[in-house]
Amino acid sequence: MGKFLLLILAGFLCGNIYIYIRAIQRMCKTHILVRIIFSVLFWMSACMLFIAFGMRHSALPDFLPKVLFSIGSLWLVFVLYMTILQLLFDIIKWSFAHKMKNGVIYALSITIIIIIAGHINYLHPRVNRIDIPLEKEFNGDTVTIVGISDLHLGYGTGKERLRKFVDMINAENPDIVLIAGDLIDNSVTPLYNEKMYEELNTIKAPMGIYMAPGNHEYISGIENSYRFISTTGIRMFEDSIITLPNGIQLLCRDDAYGLKRLPIEQFVDKADKRNPIILIDHQPHEIARKDATGIDLQFSGHTHHGQIWPGNIVTDMIFEQSHGYKKWNHSHVYVSSGLSLWGPPLRIGTSCDMVVFKLFKRSN
Repeated sequence: MGKFLLLILAGFLCGNIYIYIRAIQRMCKTHILVRIIFSVLFWMSACMLFIAFGMRHSALPDFLPKVLFSIGSLWLVFVLYMTILQLLFDIIKWSFAHKMKNGVIYALSITIIIIIAGHINYLHPRVNRIDIPLEKEFNGDTVTIVGISDLHLGYGTGKERLRKFVDMINAENPDIVLIAGDLIDNSVTPLYNEKMYEELNTIKAPMGIYMAPGNHEYISGIENSYRFISTTGIRMFEDSIITLPNGIQLLCRDDAYGLKRLPIEQFVDKADKRNPIILIDHQPHEIARKDATGIDLQFSGHTHHGQIWPGNIVTDMIFEQSHGYKKWNHSHVYVSSGLSLWGPPLRIGTSCDMVVFKLFKRSN
């Protein structure tokens, strides 16, 4: 993970340098003062995300880290697509269109269009509905479960956006709500400042709201995360089994960041396999291994399905199942791409989603 992060940082730095050089070359005839102002703004934008991350626990006015985070996270995507497109136009110029002089302008225009389209896509999350027949017995005929993950509440996803998500959840009239981790982004500070617990407390689920921690609950400080979540109706558990009144068992697994989490076999062995077993596990690793333990439904998140193309290609290579629904040998598995996202409010080549499971008894 550390090497992967270093690779991303190195790519980000190289992309910034490449774009800056090509832009300055295009501005060679402008006044020196204009180039100085451009240079200052360019490199300030490149540093903003890192500054915002360093300020995430500060007591400064809430708007300041929010603005820095918004600009800095958008800059990541801007650099990605500007680098790809500028390189493409440079190759075209070097190969056969030697007189083409406006590659920077073309790349900038297309990048802006992509970013606008990605933001519009982000504003329209999908609701996926999946019927799950169960062989095992439980009380009642059907159970409606809403599954969400990766809201990343904080400077990127604020209270206003959260209110829309809560309305989406309540519109489904769920019996149970499951949260597959990363409810919190990088700090609980903005959640308290915006009183986001008020919105979370309006989620309606008569059989309860249950959550397994994600890696960002640990990044935010697991004790701080528990403290905030205790102000809501959400119940977060690590390596715990909750048996609902209708007999369905929820297995809330600790995240891989948790140093003491149990091996999956040892965890599942504590459950009663005569009754339905639903596993909430933030990261969708070892799905086949979990399937072999007899779990009926696995629900995960974490991948964001890459969030920004070509990230979805990468997650498809890393994970056995990086997004959506699949029936394995025994388990029904759903990996959410996240109801919200980390960083820039953009979905390019992917979509935000919420899943609605309808559990029913298979008729003989």
